[in-house]
Amino acid sequence: MTYTEWANEELKKVREKIEWVAENNKHKIPYTTDEKGVYDNKADKEKDFRIDDGINWWTNGFWAGILWLLYNDTGEEKYRKDALIQEELLDKAFEMYYGLHHDVGFMFVPSAVADYRITGNRESRKRALHAANLLAGRFNEAGGFIRAWNDLEGCDTRGWAIIDCMFNLSLLYWAGEEIKDPRYVQIASSHAKTVAEAFVRKDGSVCHIVEFDPASGKRIKSYGGQGYDHGSAWTRGQGWALYGFTSAYIHSGEKVFLDTAEKIGDYCLSKIRDPYIIPVDFDQPEKPEYEDSCAACIIAGGLLELSGIVNDPDKKKRYAETAYRIIKVLAETRADYSRDCEAIVKNCSASYHGNTHHITMVYADYYYIEALYKLSGSKFRMW
Repeated sequence: MTYTEWANEELKKVREKIEWVAENNKHKIPYTTDEKGVYDNKADKEKDFRIDDGINWWTNGFWAGILWLLYNDTGEEKYRKDALIQEELLDKAFEMYYGLHHDVGFMFVPSAVADYRITGNRESRKRALHAANLLAGRFNEAGGFIRAWNDLEGCDTRGWAIIDCMFNLSLLYWAGEEIKDPRYVQIASSHAKTVAEAFVRKDGSVCHIVEFDPASGKRIKSYGGQGYDHGSAWTRGQGWALYGFTSAYIHSGEKVFLDTAEKIGDYCLSKIRDPYIIPVDFDQPEKPEYEDSCAACIIAGGLLELSGIVNDPDKKKRYAETAYRIIKVLAETRADYSRDCEAIVKNCSASYHGNTHHITMVYADYYYIEALYKLSGSKFRMW
């Protein structure tokens, strides 16, 4: 069976599951499921949430992204209508303002940008451009980076940048392409070049957080962040970097981004072994056996994108084959297509030292479904 045939068989299960899950979550913005397998609702936390939680939570665009992937595939109007509800709920985030930060790309690319690309909705275009301006406004010219987060209690983050932001650059590239204004592209590429120099280690592993002097732009130090330790390789960060640099190259054509993506991709391949289960950190100890299926999905998606643009036929084959094996083992051992749980992908971990492990996260489902569409031969590009 070819990759395409296998993926199309798996997508039948996805369509069956999302059909009833979408019906259950029309007016929710889900993130994770409870002990009964029911999604929570980030759109319904205004009374008691932190300003960067609730409607401003960084994953709030991914359920809309799933709906747009299904609509683009099936053409069923219910998915378009449900995705539009997501955008309208997210308008509240603009009103709140204070909780928005570098992750507006994650919030508005798979929601508003996707809507505009697929349907031409002018209101969606306006939402996305507004978000792009907020992201561009976080650019630190002295250091050539986009500031991460806002003020954190007891922590001066004015000079912080994080690897996750490589994925948010797609919003800026889209805005620059959409209104023919090079400033957005300049900011995105400047940030990516800073990350290539200041985050990516010689072996292709990456830092999660790097601190710069916000006035001079000088690199100060790095932090371990959500990985196992300072200097280790947090796998989801590897995925953000791999996929993010690949996307930056596709948008800009700058070879340094392709070279960096290959360097990171080759590092990932050097660490991934049968049975293709991805740990939270490539450098974590053998026990406890913490996994991050979400990192697995993102790395697989990045490898599939990279396999489509590299010239070396051997690399092209190895990237695609590894991605297929990762997604296949998830489908066989970590995917739940039953009615016992509204999420699909199991065994996700937000961070190595976090209080919870092996949970569900909506963006794992998004990247899992996206990877299946890539394997099926779909040419639709979200990022």
